[in-house]
Amino acid sequence: MRYLTSGESHGPQLTTIIEGLPAGLPLLETDINESLARRQKGYGRGRRMQIEKDTVQITSGVRHGYTLGSPVGLVVENDDWKHWTKIMGQAPIEPEELEEVKRKITRPRPGHADLNGAVKYGHRDMRNVLERSSARETTVRVAAGAVAKKLLSSLGIEVVGHVVEIGGIVSNVKTYSSMEELKTITEESPVRCLDNVAAEEMMAAIDNAKKNGDSIGGVVEVVVEGMPAGVGSYVHYDRKLDAKLAYAMLSINAFKGVEFGIGFEAARKPGSQVHDEIAWSEEKGYYRKTNNLGGFEGGMTTGMPIVVKGVMKPIPTLYKPLESVDIDTKEPFNASIERSDSCAVPAAAVVAEHVIAWELASAIVEQFYADRFETLKDIIDDQKRYAKEF
Repeated sequence: MRYLTSGESHGPQLTTIIEGLPAGLPLLETDINESLARRQKGYGRGRRMQIEKDTVQITSGVRHGYTLGSPVGLVVENDDWKHWTKIMGQAPIEPEELEEVKRKITRPRPGHADLNGAVKYGHRDMRNVLERSSARETTVRVAAGAVAKKLLSSLGIEVVGHVVEIGGIVSNVKTYSSMEELKTITEESPVRCLDNVAAEEMMAAIDNAKKNGDSIGGVVEVVVEGMPAGVGSYVHYDRKLDAKLAYAMLSINAFKGVEFGIGFEAARKPGSQVHDEIAWSEEKGYYRKTNNLGGFEGGMTTGMPIVVKGVMKPIPTLYKPLESVDIDTKEPFNASIERSDSCAVPAAAVVAEHVIAWELASAIVEQFYADRFETLKDIIDDQKRYAKEF
């Protein structure tokens, strides 16, 4: 499977086209809108979330609630477009109208794509860069991921993202009885955290950052249960599934690091305390006594829960801007200010959940290819039985 997104932050709409979905997958707009609403929640979000109420329109590839096997088109309109029609319009403007367009940006913001993108494409107005490099684009990535989550859940595979750290405050609650409990507790938390005590401290830290015109980052974790063993490959580097998940996680705006299982802690432990011993039982088949490696060995799934973390830096758009240089005058200035969040880690957990879901669904469709969803489901059920009885 693959998808392509288009659209600018303050343009008329965001669009994605998904190719490769099997026919016969149940899919409704409500399946996607639930995910879009979750992305807009979270303590620390800015005013944009009060303006936009993201909903999707399925424009192709679905008939009467089921995919057709043809490309699926998804559109999310930007409600704020009405205030930006002159600034972001596609039609040429007359010289006398240039003064009316007052949103030209010549002062790049440290930590953003502004300056590098302007150099790459030769833009003298860096709005041409920031409109596309904005995290607003993750709206339709979540929409595509919601379609992937629907496919996965229909195959008995569940994906949940949550927050484990914000601003140096770490959740001390690491256990839960089920994926449903993990989802329920974190959905009710304003910062998507299992630890209620840590959550209160996280919110206080976000308030403090906002008061100071600053921003803070954190760490999110995505947990996946129900993946069959053997998805991915040890044969070629570009088919290793954990590598694809790492790529997906780092493709999210502001993400700078990835860990699987115990992650970098493995560098500080002997091998006897890192590798997961293998066991077998009539009920489970093969399983690992621990899950330090986060559900992967040799670039393939082990059948254990997949556990992957992503590190998000603080958002670089600050209301207390850092110093920069005007590209027209070359004089030092404070960077320009755009509407932003003081902390987007809770929302980023939702984005991470969906980009991971996409890669897993894509890997399944690629490895167990089937034109019809019912055939794919039978293949996955057979794979799970085979791995258990092997």
